Amino acid sequence: MDAYDRITRNASEVVTEDEVRTLAESPDGKRAYVGYEPSGVLHIGHMLTATKLIDLQEAGFEVTVLLADVHAYLNDKGTFEEIRQTAERMKEQFIAYGLDEEQTEFVLGSEFQFDREYTLDLHALELNTSMSRAERAMSEIKSGETVKVSQAVYPLMQALDIVYLDVDLAIGGMEQRKVHMLARDTLPSIGEDSPTCLHTPLIADLGSGVGKMSSSKGVTISMEDSTEDIEQKVNSAYCPPTADPEPDDEGNDRENPVLQIFEYHVFPRFETVVVERPEKYGGNLEYDDYESLAADLESGELHPADAKGALANYLDELVAPGREKIRQATQ
Repeated sequence: MDAYDRITRNASEVVTEDEVRTLAESPDGKRAYVGYEPSGVLHIGHMLTATKLIDLQEAGFEVTVLLADVHAYLNDKGTFEEIRQTAERMKEQFIAYGLDEEQTEFVLGSEFQFDREYTLDLHALELNTSMSRAERAMSEIKSGETVKVSQAVYPLMQALDIVYLDVDLAIGGMEQRKVHMLARDTLPSIGEDSPTCLHTPLIADLGSGVGKMSSSKGVTISMEDSTEDIEQKVNSAYCPPTADPEPDDEGNDRENPVLQIFEYHVFPRFETVVVERPEKYGGNLEYDDYESLAADLESGELHPADAKGALANYLDELVAPGREKIRQATQ
């Protein structure tokens, strides 16, 4: 796999393709970043972008993880003391998940976001951005129903973080797309380049396949989950025998979240996936790539129940090191 393919593997979008191809020509020493509000426990959304960071490290990038304590405060996620405590726990979980500690820099937003120069640049961006544009950028990531002034400032800070962290590539889920487009539009107004961006997919709701999996509603998978929790959640997941399910009764588009997790979480981390089955049902199935597994589900060779059993095993293996870090922190 060449550098460009590794960088863009399982990406929903890159902005722009030409800019990413230029980065791929000489990726060693280039810098990528993702920002996370400290929540204390990594969930499957964090893990998806973290898997992309691992791809980038293997391609030669240095990685910065912004533990966005100021952003979390602006988004009403607790006091600074509470947020910083959870940030430290998250750092340990990211390393346990597989980020290369020597190639990963962890930065608190408060380390640079209170500096005079940063504040003046932020005010300059505010002068060049309408309130409605800031609200649109924040619409998919804000907490609560009422828009607060702090949440309008939030996406402008994200734009400015890209400059102050001196990164070549900004990573985020598709819910971050509006923020990154705001950054591309507004940063030139203060004499900075538009950032190159890569967006990862969103995993569908585990129970219905409709919408996105969320830690605030519905069922999600996190590093707090025991082996039994993961088995129960995966076994209850929506998994029709196809990668392209029919819409639900209300006409909502559906995805197959079991296949999505195989594609975006399991196959990037394991060279071979084994689905264990009794001999009377044909014995074990072995897959070197996601496409073969999806094709067998479609043909009926692989039963959804067997796919779920394998998925629970591999997810548990990915989660176990972080789960142990959480256990140690609470002792």
